[in-house]
Amino acid sequence: MREIVLDTETTGLNPLTGDRLVEVGCVELINHLPTGAVFHRHVNPERDMPEEAFKVHGLSAAFLADKPIFAAIAEDLLTFLADSPLVIHNAEFDMRFLNAELSRLGQPALPMNRAIDTVLMARKRFPGAQANLDALCRRFGIDNSHRTQHGALLDAELLAEVYLQLIGGRQPGLELGPRATAPDERTARPAPRVARPARVSAPSPAESEAHRAFLDRLKAPIWRRRGGED
Repeated sequence: MREIVLDTETTGLNPLTGDRLVEVGCVELINHLPTGAVFHRHVNPERDMPEEAFKVHGLSAAFLADKPIFAAIAEDLLTFLADSPLVIHNAEFDMRFLNAELSRLGQPALPMNRAIDTVLMARKRFPGAQANLDALCRRFGIDNSHRTQHGALLDAELLAEVYLQLIGGRQPGLELGPRATAPDERTARPAPRVARPARVSAPSPAESEAHRAFLDRLKAPIWRRRGGED
């Protein structure tokens, strides 16, 4: 099963008022585990960078000036996404920006039903608790000390680990390759069964006499027809 963990950075909060996408980061998962395949691009937003947005991700207009515009990366991005489900933290935000950029190019929108929203998953599993990425990393013991600012690829990589925990963690039964046997598993295995010959117990004289008395009460018992009583 292929899924794509996706994150974006933008110039602001609303694509309908002129905010644009400035970074896309994607991580490929197969059976919920990262394969090492990623897609990462910085994007020239063709506009200025508000100070509030710069404080979040640290991407300045000067840094982005020589980066490709979205039209130049759209085909590669869509090829990488293919038709896989998209794992996104606060999916509505990222999907609105992606679809606004695609709309400018006359491309069809990505349907919302492709998105798996990890914010909704976290709120359902931990009602009332913080559901932002940093809080979930702390909850699951995921090292995010290198996350001093938002970054699309870094956040997608962290989200891939969070997502694995939200769906139940790494399950031994889902591993595709051979698994080393733990020492306690070796000692817990039952010893091989040793076949033993059946023990033969001869009847006592009293038991033989009781059997003869029983046969005397029967009419033509099969034991006597076969030529013996015992």
